[in-house]
Amino acid sequence: MSNSTVLQKETSKVHEEVIEANRKYVSEFGKKGELALPPARSFTILTCMDARLDPAKYAGLSEGDAHVIRNAGGRASDDAIRSLIISHKLLGTKEFFVIHHSDCGMALFTDQIIRNLLEKSLKTATVDSSGWKNKEESGGSDEARFISFLTFESLEKSVVDDVKRIRNHPLIPKDIPVYGYFYDVKTGKLVEVEEATKIGRAS
Repeated sequence: MSNSTVLQKETSKVHEEVIEANRKYVSEFGKKGELALPPARSFTILTCMDARLDPAKYAGLSEGDAHVIRNAGGRASDDAIRSLIISHKLLGTKEFFVIHHSDCGMALFTDQIIRNLLEKSLKTATVDSSGWKNKEESGGSDEARFISFLTFESLEKSVVDDVKRIRNHPLIPKDIPVYGYFYDVKTGKLVEVEEATKIGRAS
């Protein structure tokens, strides 16, 4: 890769906007540097990386309030559980929220679909009425066969499954309540998945 290519990526419009936004944030930072390491409100949210979700807004968070763990789908993956364990054991959180959302992209494909796409190309794929397809097919890899992408068909069942996995994990104490919700992207409302919250009750 040439130096000019690297430079072009580093000075993109998005890159410049992010750095400028950070300059403004630093100028208004005030006493936030004095915030304690443990979250002040002692809880953790596991949610999706979807750009439409802003946990600070939908859950009323300020800096220092809570841990927010994000991944594709907000799934209780091994790495998410690793973070939950650290959140409680070393930083004192006492409640967990699992929050998935409506219109989630993780329901739009299967492990086999994305594996097939990646095997033929690493470029961004497109989707239409006939399904997912690569724009071009070159330079792929079959490494995706080793990855569980944690896709799902049912939104509410995905919440139940993840709360159940957290509740039953031997390194998660039984006295931590695990709440199950999904976020409605059309209204901003958090909708409780009652079966999940029942499973996640503290004991």
